[in-house]
Amino acid sequence: MDLSVVVPAYNEEGRLGPTLDAVRAYLDSEAGPGTWELLVVDDGSSDGTARIARDTAAADPRVRLVSSTENRGKGHALRLGVAASKGVRVLVTDADLATPIEELARLTEQMEAGYGAAVGSRAHPDSSVEVHQGRLREWMGRMGNRLIRAVAVPGIRDTQCGFKLLDGEKAREAFADARLDGWGIDVEILQYFRRQGWAVAEVPVRWSHQEGSKVGPFDYLRVLAELIRLKTRAVRRVDLAVCGLFLLASVLLYKGLWTDLDHAYLRDSGQDQNQWEWFFAVTADNVAHLHNPFFTTVQNFPDGVNLMGNTPMLGLSVPLTPVTLAFGPSVTWALVLTGGLAATAASWYWLIARRLVRNRWAAALGGALAAFAPPMISHANAHPNFMVLFMIPVIIDRALRLCEGHRTVRDGVLLGLFATYQVFLGEEPFLLAAVGMLLFAAAYAVVHREAARQAARPLAKGLAIAAGTALPLVGYPLAWQFFGAQSYHSVLHGDNAGNSPLALLEFSGRALFGDDATADKLALNRTEQNAFYGWPLVALAFAVTVRLWRRPVVKALAFTAVAAAVLSLGQKIRIPYTDVVFPGPWRAMAHLPLFESVIEGRVAMVCAPALGMLVALAVDRLTRARARTSAPSTVSSPASSPVRGPVRPYQVVGALAVAAALVPIVPTPFPVQQRPEIPAFIADGMWKKYVGPGESVVPVPLPDPGSAEALHWQSATGLGFSVPGGYFNGPYGPDRTGIYGAPPRYTSNLFRDVRYGGKVPDIGPNWQAQARYDLAYWKAGVVVIPPEDNDATLYVVVEKLLGRPGERIGGAWVWPVGKGS
Repeated sequence: MDLSVVVPAYNEEGRLGPTLDAVRAYLDSEAGPGTWELLVVDDGSSDGTARIARDTAAADPRVRLVSSTENRGKGHALRLGVAASKGVRVLVTDADLATPIEELARLTEQMEAGYGAAVGSRAHPDSSVEVHQGRLREWMGRMGNRLIRAVAVPGIRDTQCGFKLLDGEKAREAFADARLDGWGIDVEILQYFRRQGWAVAEVPVRWSHQEGSKVGPFDYLRVLAELIRLKTRAVRRVDLAVCGLFLLASVLLYKGLWTDLDHAYLRDSGQDQNQWEWFFAVTADNVAHLHNPFFTTVQNFPDGVNLMGNTPMLGLSVPLTPVTLAFGPSVTWALVLTGGLAATAASWYWLIARRLVRNRWAAALGGALAAFAPPMISHANAHPNFMVLFMIPVIIDRALRLCEGHRTVRDGVLLGLFATYQVFLGEEPFLLAAVGMLLFAAAYAVVHREAARQAARPLAKGLAIAAGTALPLVGYPLAWQFFGAQSYHSVLHGDNAGNSPLALLEFSGRALFGDDATADKLALNRTEQNAFYGWPLVALAFAVTVRLWRRPVVKALAFTAVAAAVLSLGQKIRIPYTDVVFPGPWRAMAHLPLFESVIEGRVAMVCAPALGMLVALAVDRLTRARARTSAPSTVSSPASSPVRGPVRPYQVVGALAVAAALVPIVPTPFPVQQRPEIPAFIADGMWKKYVGPGESVVPVPLPDPGSAEALHWQSATGLGFSVPGGYFNGPYGPDRTGIYGAPPRYTSNLFRDVRYGGKVPDIGPNWQAQARYDLAYWKAGVVVIPPEDNDATLYVVVEKLLGRPGERIGGAWVWPVGKGS
């Protein structure tokens, strides 16, 4: 029949009769006899509701009673009623007729215009609310609707109005899939329509509050609780399995670190583990004491360190402050590495599954390659800001939503907030990701001009909104970074920071088929193996590109990967095994603001997600080739069931090719070593006797990028003292050019040279005067030589500089030099 009207009822004895009479009279006059049915669903009422419905049904066969043995909620009642309906369209309306049945005409107009559902809305600008609820109730309703709109069905201003007209087949499919028994059923159904791509119209209606309504002021909170259940149910088991595998892989990679958090040190991290633990410790200390989170003098005393000009990852170190204070920075370090790597893989998996492929395991392979690719694993030794990239896929997805042009303002604001957060996770990786996005967008615009033309205006508007949202939030931190104390304008890395072409084809030191000796020759160090994808993966990517070349996204991904690889070769491209050198395209960018500080070899990291997506497309194509669709069903099933066909030879070859490309670059666990013990003089607080207010502890040699164990002394003992020197980025000279570590001084250079076996000069009055001058500059309270290489020679040097022997205290040589000494 044409129309089914479903009325859920619970203890509605007082008004059900007039409601049924009004509905029947209207349908007889407007729809005509015999073209409709009216279903009353008694939800376990304890009054005469069922009797009234039964009496009406006895007098009019078009009225039917559907009964539930117990009261389970509106959702359960509607599910029963819609399942029993037979109409081409289904109207669900509350028993109080707060929206008069005459408003059905407005909803019908929208259905005839092609919508899958038309829902009455009290929040529509053209709606008429004739009798309002109480102020508190109305305010809570508005707030509840806003929360529902934010987390569940954006764009629909009133999900809870009990007057909805739905396509019959679609309604029965949606309600059959529904699971909520309470008021959240409306949201669940609308979400189902959204997922299926069925258009929903929000229609203005007349509405009057009815006394005795079953909807209480706090029922919107119950709806939100049901939405949490709904969100949990929406998570697929395969998604949980994939994310669990990502986390397991990450834990296995860092198993050596987790085995002994107090003493394990990532062997290939150089001094970066000491630096990062110090970053986490100083951030927690700043937060706990309400200090400036962008600056500290705990390191590089007394000049200090511009933390915004370094990489403390405030986006994680600030929220993880309780962990750092309770368990120490070593635990935070391990959590950030392990959780960040898994979260990044899960984020890429989500984006690929959402935007690119249907098969979830194909998306999982793509996400794994994007996050666990050799350059990412290289940086996972020591640079969490370059491998904790879970926000980048989220930003990409929001930019793609802007291109669709549906909710430009909302998506633009969210993009601005996401970009702001990424700034506090890592600015340089954000810049490299932006380069990758621009390369992809430019290529896609060339190969799919119509899509680019349609996306240009909403994207431009959304980006402007995003910039307007982000700039006020990051303005002060960036001003501090570029113009505040200890700011600098660039970091120079020389002309040899680009990749060798061979580095793109070789295997990294951490790869299953790689070795350190080969990789070390082609990289700056073991944390900068920025390519090393291996020739089998490069060959597979080429084959996939050729095979799927007709797809615009494949062309754009291939261009992005190739362009990023070429840019990563640097300002000079040397042809391997020859003396031939060509100027590289990076030369045009090397001296631009922001890019002047980038190590150009890192641009090859952009290839990782591009290659991951190409692999995902290839695997998805292979798996889809096995599926054939059964004959169309005549019943209203969601979709015909896929049936697996026989495995074909080319699918076997394709699967073996993917395995041959990926297995050689599977990462192996990170090796660890025992870190040096902290001298008892520091660990047991003996230093406190010798260091007054405003004074520092001067380790010999001073901490620098090559030896920063003194930073571990600080972070492991609560940052109770300051040290000169250190491992950070700061200014040098009148031009404020960025360098690693503190500007050198004569005494610090002397200590460093002797530590590494340099010749000891004749130390006379000039050297002694210089030492007094430098110690005064550092406001030294005590000079300390810990057990280390050449410590005997260092002792002789310090003894001659200070003119007196040191004291052996707490396993270290000590010279008190402060004001109180």
